[in-house]
Amino acid sequence: MTEGTTTTAAEGSDTLTRLEQEGEIAADYLEGLLDIADLDGDIDMDVEADRAAVSIISESPRDLQKLVGRDGEVLEALQELTRLAVHRETGDRSRLMLDIAGFRAKKREVLAALGAKAAEDVKSSGESVKLEPMTPFERKVVHDAVAAAGLRSESEGEEPQRFVVVLPA
Repeated sequence: MTEGTTTTAAEGSDTLTRLEQEGEIAADYLEGLLDIADLDGDIDMDVEADRAAVSIISESPRDLQKLVGRDGEVLEALQELTRLAVHRETGDRSRLMLDIAGFRAKKREVLAALGAKAAEDVKSSGESVKLEPMTPFERKVVHDAVAAAGLRSESEGEEPQRFVVVLPA
């Protein structure tokens, strides 16, 4: 093994350790939140795409809907609070992703299908397609789906009205 390979492996290991630490801090914070709210839920931690990913799951997901809110608004706020809790402990900015009751996972599936359909529409018509305004998470999923379909996309507009435009090849 060369020195460069050893350094790269060590950096990867350090990154994984840091992301796992973020997940642990987030899990502790969210456990406290669940206790305060008197809600039952289990915390699942993972590392996905160089991000700590934390999910709150329950045998009765309906109980967790309060933490998701309308269109995930409460979920977004809780994610930011959890990121702040991690930042307070580590001093580093966190890109942690939070999912509650599978809301983001379901949303990701719907958005990936939307991105794929938009890409097909652009391929068949040759015209660009503008989608409705989306959150940064939603736009990222659509951009990834469009790229997987072999096309380009761009975000345009200003928050909160920022939207994806799928472009012809």
